[in-house]
Amino acid sequence: MTALVPAAESVLLDALPTGLFIGGGWVAAARGATFPVCDPATGLVLAEVADAGVSDALAALDAADAASAGWAGTSPRERSVMLRAVFELLHERADQVALLMTLEMGKPLAEARGEVGYGGEFLRWFSEEAVRISGRYGGNPEGTGRMVVSQRPVGPCYLITPWNFPLAMATRKIAPALAAGCTVVIKPADLTPLTTLFLAGLFEEAGLPPGVLNVITTRQAPAVSEALIADRRLRKVSFTGSTRVGKILMRQAADNVLRTSMELGGNAPFLVFEDADLPKAVEGALQAKFRNIGQACTAANRFIVHRSVADEFTARLAERVAGLRIGRGTDPEVEVGPLINDEAARKVDELVQDAVARGAQILTGGARAEGGGAFYLPTVLRGVPLDCAILSEEIFGPVVTVVEFDDEDAAVRLANDTEYGLVGYVFTESLARGTRMIDRLETGMMGLNVGVVSNAAAPFGGVKQSGIGREGGVEGIEEYLASKYTLIPG
Repeated sequence: MTALVPAAESVLLDALPTGLFIGGGWVAAARGATFPVCDPATGLVLAEVADAGVSDALAALDAADAASAGWAGTSPRERSVMLRAVFELLHERADQVALLMTLEMGKPLAEARGEVGYGGEFLRWFSEEAVRISGRYGGNPEGTGRMVVSQRPVGPCYLITPWNFPLAMATRKIAPALAAGCTVVIKPADLTPLTTLFLAGLFEEAGLPPGVLNVITTRQAPAVSEALIADRRLRKVSFTGSTRVGKILMRQAADNVLRTSMELGGNAPFLVFEDADLPKAVEGALQAKFRNIGQACTAANRFIVHRSVADEFTARLAERVAGLRIGRGTDPEVEVGPLINDEAARKVDELVQDAVARGAQILTGGARAEGGGAFYLPTVLRGVPLDCAILSEEIFGPVVTVVEFDDEDAAVRLANDTEYGLVGYVFTESLARGTRMIDRLETGMMGLNVGVVSNAAAPFGGVKQSGIGREGGVEGIEEYLASKYTLIPG
């Protein structure tokens, strides 16, 4: 393994656990199987990690179930202190975690460091929310008794995280589950499991009781997930990923009436009105589109620009995009890293070439980068026909698509013309119009004159086929709690 990567990086990788974390210990997969994790910038192998099968997954659930009553019985303060301790450890190791994310996912180091801060905030936020779980007490309307409403953890949870934010998606699920008193089996994406394994090591170092957190890495996700969801001991499944897979999991979860949280696909509109501050809109566009190399469910997919400012906005944006530096994320000057793998780069190129064949104009980029690796040139397309697949599918790459509109009603129709409804971005200097957009856009989140909306203290989630449930904010812990009502006569 170490021969395939530079010496400074191999020190980190050599110390990384690569087994399954079950019942408080590191174990090999029952069959002894492993799979490689590769650097998307070079294609070289970073590590071989355990490839869990169904028996390993059920062993992890055994451990979570055995620890469930004990962890639910701990005091909120004890759970709070534990999460805070992991938060502190994470920030002590921030440089290591950032480098690890860059190696396995490809994002530039500066963005990886930003994710350490963002991901860590979920540990801190939910350490604080753990001690705020409350109920209510009062007389019933008939005056015949007292009502007590209390909150209890839902029970063992199965958490499935995607590859694009390896740390933040793990902490955004683990932290509220543990704060609520639930135990966890988490399955990271097979493309980027190393960060979650590192995080599990921090929980182990902080002294988390055995079985409260269990990590299974696998390339047998369908079989593993089906077995866990079918087990009646499991009480909750939380998934971040594609709408297609989310629907499969929801159907499976229905048999045991599991609590579900689904953070699914997005097709975010980015509206630029005629009165927008264009320099501010360009900066917001760079953030909303090129953060994480465009590989985010919150990434702006469709730039819907008023015809009167379309020339200036696209010219300004294309100039900035053409100047973005592309390369391996470990280079501190790189702004755009590789896509997650060759298949992802191929899909982005297919969408771009289809749009061009239908009449879209390339202002910059529009092709895979030379020199190998899963790189795609930062791209701006203008005049994209409305029937192009690139406007209806998630691009998940560094590509801007611009369409034009003439009035507010047309802009809203274009923005809402999608099965998704995760987030929208609006740039206007009119407060009245901005507040109208809050009501009119069919999204779970909106950025008004900003290009990034995510925050640990805010509820993250969408409407329509972008999912159900919320992560983060005061709402985030409620996904892991069940209300219990007791009537006391008198």
